[in-house]
Amino acid sequence: MAEETRKVLIIGSGPAGYTAGIYSSRANLHPLIYEGGQPGGQLTQTTEIENFPGYPDGVQGPEMMQHLRDQAERFGAEVRSRMIVSVDFDKRPFVCIDDRGDVVKADTVIICTGASAKYLGLADEQKYQGLGVSACATCDGFFYRKKKVAVVGGGDTACEEALYLSTLASKVYMIVRKDYLRASDVMKKRVQERQNIEVLFNCNTRGLYGEDGVEGAKIVRFMGTDREEEFDLPIDGFFLAIGHRPNTEVFKGKIDLDAEGYIKVKSPTTATSVDGVFAAGDCADPIYRQAVSAAGTGCRAALDAEKYLMEHDEF
Repeated sequence: MAEETRKVLIIGSGPAGYTAGIYSSRANLHPLIYEGGQPGGQLTQTTEIENFPGYPDGVQGPEMMQHLRDQAERFGAEVRSRMIVSVDFDKRPFVCIDDRGDVVKADTVIICTGASAKYLGLADEQKYQGLGVSACATCDGFFYRKKKVAVVGGGDTACEEALYLSTLASKVYMIVRKDYLRASDVMKKRVQERQNIEVLFNCNTRGLYGEDGVEGAKIVRFMGTDREEEFDLPIDGFFLAIGHRPNTEVFKGKIDLDAEGYIKVKSPTTATSVDGVFAAGDCADPIYRQAVSAAGTGCRAALDAEKYLMEHDEF
């Protein structure tokens, strides 16, 4: 079991983690980045990214994450493709243990573990990932202009996604397993008033089909009843809008989380309930969940950590 001490430990990668690494490296803090179980975060599962500044012709998700990683390493960040599995924030330096049993003692910690979209659990969701299946309308809706798409979910998020897609797609279906929308009255009214949105109540998705990408969904109406019927729904895109799950299990009981598990920060800073521990990216953002906003909070977290170290004479 190895043991080392660092001024800055960054837990998690993606736009937030790598950006925090870039800024803290340039401040000569020699950060250590633990990439976690999915190095590069959710964007490594995304194909074309067209809404991140600096890429006028678009860029592949894995390529952009490699660029950010390379930039962090260029300035001196050390990157490890391993996971932190336990933390002790009760004393400083903070004690973090990785999946090999090695110990990292850190004067400051920046948490950038992200969030994972909730899926239905269909094998086809993985089969068509990046080929018509998406969990982010804002990220991928642009590719479905004048096409037919479906949004799974009946809450406010699903309504927001459907409304956004309706400005791009020719037709938007909402696949709702209940006989009503769970969304707020104002969101329901907006959906009802949008002519190219059709809500399919009492419906579940059994699977997807298509040769080189999604061409349709197999839908079951009134599943499990004597009225059950199955039909094919021709679509080009299948969007999940049933929520996200922040990757914060290891921090439960260690720092303050909200009811959904997102890390609470002391806005406008990235400080958490523990002095010296900061959070950036989707693990602390249940609202925006965009690569560019995650990168911005990664920058802020690094600056917050630098300021904290200076104020405690540990720079």
